[in-house]
Amino acid sequence: MENMQQHLLSFANRFLLFAIVLVVGVVAVRLILIPIRKALKKSKGEHTAKTFLFSIIRVVLYGIVVISALGTAGVDISSILAAMGAAALTAGLAFQDTLKNFVSGIILLFTKPITAGDLIQVDGFEGYVDSIRVFYTQIHTFDNRIVQLPNSKLTANSVVNCSAAGTRRVDFKFSVSYEDNLAKVKSVIYDALSKNDKVLATPEAKVYVSRHLDSGVEITVFAWAQHEDYYPVLFQVQEDVKNAFDKNGITIPYPHVQLAEKNVE
Repeated sequence: MENMQQHLLSFANRFLLFAIVLVVGVVAVRLILIPIRKALKKSKGEHTAKTFLFSIIRVVLYGIVVISALGTAGVDISSILAAMGAAALTAGLAFQDTLKNFVSGIILLFTKPITAGDLIQVDGFEGYVDSIRVFYTQIHTFDNRIVQLPNSKLTANSVVNCSAAGTRRVDFKFSVSYEDNLAKVKSVIYDALSKNDKVLATPEAKVYVSRHLDSGVEITVFAWAQHEDYYPVLFQVQEDVKNAFDKNGITIPYPHVQLAEKNVE
């Protein structure tokens, strides 16, 4: 009975010590998190990244409190840490892809090669970034599809950010007949570009003779537009140039075949 009473008293003392350290630690963590939350709110950066960082800090601090409380109560922390390490290793092997996406999500959130609202091209998809989350990034395509790409694809593959620079160059190629006056052709194209209010005056549009084709001369045009006007400019300018060519008698050549009849006597 005396031994049992001693064990119960010892257990009660350890439990009381554990509870005291745990309560004090939880209160301390909450007090520490208040200025951290305020600092993160004032800092520049995406809300998703700041929320994610705050969650990690909170989990780490509470984990330290629990481990400290257990150690103060006489629990062998080394064995617990060893077991947690073994469990983490096993989980890491079982969830390699998930961990890869998790790490990639952290990289995307803090390095910010892309942000919500950017127009990107990746893995055969083109669309606007809706959100960047811990494991995947959501893209809204032009044909109204929602694509969820694993974050590892965005860090391992090439990602084209079409809106990061603000403006984009729109390239065109037109063909005209060898009989057409090239100075007139270039003047007509410049005039068509100047009438489109979505084509930027700066940088200045350029028109070049780029190739001599079998049936005509190739004209290459470089124009500039805001990234959100890329496709409107791409389609409208082609229509405007075709109409301008027709109005000014400029011929757009097309391949044709001439058949010659050979008389055999």
